[in-house]
Amino acid sequence: MFQFLLIVQVITCVSIIGLVMMQQGKGADMGAAFGSGAAGTVFGAGGGGSFLTRTTAVLAVVFFVNCLLIASPLVRDSDSATGSIADAIEQQEAKQAEFEEVMIEAAEKVELDVIETDLPELPDAPMVDPGSSDLPE
Repeated sequence: MFQFLLIVQVITCVSIIGLVMMQQGKGADMGAAFGSGAAGTVFGAGGGGSFLTRTTAVLAVVFFVNCLLIASPLVRDSDSATGSIADAIEQQEAKQAEFEEVMIEAAEKVELDVIETDLPELPDAPMVDPGSSDLPE
């Protein structure tokens, strides 16, 4: 259903673009009034303005209704339409907890062997008596 609505949407968009491009501007009426050959047109001497305008209006209504249908969760795939936001949050929290468990297990399996020679040597610090203080009293 969703794919069908997308196809209808594209066809409607292309049709509206074509109809708008075929319509005459408002400034063209003056030239047609003074006999510039408007009687030989496909839609007659009255021109195709009303036909094209009505068709454009109908296609605009189809476009807007189709937009609402596409945005509606009723016509989307059943996988994305089922469930609520709370269900999605619970699923995400369950995935996060599972990920944390896997990471903890992996960290427990890994043993870090630190060789003393890899560490830099520090000079011996003089021992300070905790009871004595260098601060004046």
